[in-house]
Amino acid sequence: MKNIILIISICIISSCKPNKQDSKKDITSSPIEDNAELIEIYKNDQADRQTTNIDWGVVSKRDSLREVRVYQLLDSNKVKTSRDYHNAAMIFQHGGDSTAYGMAVKLMRKSIELDSTANKWLLAAAIDRHLLSKNEPQIYGTQYHKMGDQPWVLAEIDTTKITDAQRREYGVETLAEQREKVKRMNKKELAELLDQGKSVKEVITFIKSENNDKTNYDISENGINSFGYDLMGQQKEDALLIFKLNTALYPNAYNTWDSLGECLLALGKKEEGIQAYKKSLALNPNNQNAKRIIEENK
Repeated sequence: MKNIILIISICIISSCKPNKQDSKKDITSSPIEDNAELIEIYKNDQADRQTTNIDWGVVSKRDSLREVRVYQLLDSNKVKTSRDYHNAAMIFQHGGDSTAYGMAVKLMRKSIELDSTANKWLLAAAIDRHLLSKNEPQIYGTQYHKMGDQPWVLAEIDTTKITDAQRREYGVETLAEQREKVKRMNKKELAELLDQGKSVKEVITFIKSENNDKTNYDISENGINSFGYDLMGQQKEDALLIFKLNTALYPNAYNTWDSLGECLLALGKKEEGIQAYKKSLALNPNNQNAKRIIEENK
């Protein structure tokens, strides 16, 4: 949601002859635009994390450069809208210390202050990371970690500070859902089937034939969605097949339609993409991302 500031300007026009309109005030309204550079910085941050075989040494250097640039934008008062603050917060969320995570918390609070409908998940995640970076337990339950070949575990959490209702409000899974999530995370990724020589179509056949509770692979909504994003970088047509499969298997999950819409737009299929976003919005009227994309593509 863009904020609107009423700008009142007094225009004085010099002229050889008096003009009746010289003393009149010109009152105009001018919407504040989201910072285009920050949008691009955010997109690059996300793109670095959606490729396979990520070189974290390279990504870390890019993260540092992005962080420096966002500080510059903040210092020059070029971070103004709720979306600007969200985009800036994500950059600091990918920082490596308490200072960066503290900045992410501060920026996300400002984002929500400017737009009460903004997605609050990033604030919960920033708070959790900030706490863990200070050797304190997280409170929402957004952070998981893995040591070497050991299985994924939920990072230390104080379950007494936040209720499940509050977690829901911030877009975070309940404690029971977090336990189920850990189980899914410890299943094999679908991308491993490609490494074994299977084609995307063969993976689709495999997914359809497997039992979600018994399979060793993550064929949950999130697992399939992640596989789709694994393919987005270089194989968008294959990614489209996966996202379409996910909407067929989980037709009432708003995020499957949101991801399908993103892929369709990336392929230049604007009309179909917008329809997918509208479906997502119908399933979840609070999906701010879908609202924004639909508005931008009118």
